[in-house]
Amino acid sequence: MATATGMAAGARPAKEMIFAWEGKDRMGKKVTGELRAGGEAVVNATLRRQGILVTKVKKKSFRSGRKVTDKDISLFTRQLATMMKAGVPLLQSFDIVAKGHANPSVSKLIQDIRSDVETGTSLNQAFRKFPLYFDPLFCNLVGAGEQAGILEDLLTRLAIYKEKTLAIKGKIKSALFYPVSILAVAFIVTAVIMIWVVPAFKEVFTSFGADLPAPTLFVMAISDFFVKYWYIIFGALFGGLYLFFQAWRRSLKVQRFMDRTLLKLPIFGAVIRKATIARWTRTLATMFAAGVPLVESLDSVGGAAGNAVYLDATKKIQMEVSSGTSLTVAMQNADVFPNMVTQMVSIGEESGSLDSMLGKVADFYEEEVDEAVASLSSLMEPLIMVILGVLIGGLVIAMYLPIFKLGSVV
Repeated sequence: MATATGMAAGARPAKEMIFAWEGKDRMGKKVTGELRAGGEAVVNATLRRQGILVTKVKKKSFRSGRKVTDKDISLFTRQLATMMKAGVPLLQSFDIVAKGHANPSVSKLIQDIRSDVETGTSLNQAFRKFPLYFDPLFCNLVGAGEQAGILEDLLTRLAIYKEKTLAIKGKIKSALFYPVSILAVAFIVTAVIMIWVVPAFKEVFTSFGADLPAPTLFVMAISDFFVKYWYIIFGALFGGLYLFFQAWRRSLKVQRFMDRTLLKLPIFGAVIRKATIARWTRTLATMFAAGVPLVESLDSVGGAAGNAVYLDATKKIQMEVSSGTSLTVAMQNADVFPNMVTQMVSIGEESGSLDSMLGKVADFYEEEVDEAVASLSSLMEPLIMVILGVLIGGLVIAMYLPIFKLGSVV
């Protein structure tokens, strides 16, 4: 007995999979469905207990899809909220969303959640099993909706929150992507000129038999360095960028340093600050409107802001609010919010409409980000053209100077 017990304790639980089954119920009617289980025998036994005569069981295979993105989760939340508002049962809503999604990875995720809910797990707890896709804010709001019986309303709020957050992230990325991509192309074009074009000119210039202009000699010296050490230059550049972004992702110190630095950038810093404040106020408005207490809401707000400076400020605000300080005073003490934000929060606290005021602040700053990104795009285009003109034009002029002086050499 002891041996059997020891073997049972040491045995690994069977890996659960999704099985598609067909059968007949007690009335002889054909029924089909899907079940998550450790094997076909488990499926047969489970269905037999439900009075179903199984005729066919097949393991469902999932094609490997692309990775699950924030956009996929946002779309899933919107679809689930829409169907629940329409009166579609929860499990049936999961089936519809899973079968209609183009990404197999999302379909498998939804089916896994559905299987947990089908076995009696609350929706909140089912989401918490996948922290990579559903953050604490998402799970807390779903839990609050289940307890209050307003799950479809809170799913709608979550969908709006996710969509607005994605939109503002997309705007920041588009503002940064354009100049970065242009500079990357400029570097590649410069490298091509240095490695292949300049050496061809150098062979021609060696037959002139005269001293070359200083700019030409300078460009040729850089070209010789590129030709000789191109693998070191490219290796150091791409390796350094890879290590930097890995450190930024994994190291808390690097994240804090970069978050502070980004807020201080001369052009982009103001846009990033406005986007961060918009996310901060939108998150707090969503949590507070869902009935989550203020101190508990602040747990999720700092991380959702996406900036270490505002995360530290939120922890400080949370400590002060938990000790009896008003949110307005705590935000003023944090010294990271403009006066307009604290004044709107003060009005919201006095009038008892804090969630509405925070939502208006978020709307205002989201519009500010829209306008800032639009003005940045119009500002960056001539600036980048000037940079490229000076860089590429300078190289061309430096290489053509000896040709301009060819008459005096002859």
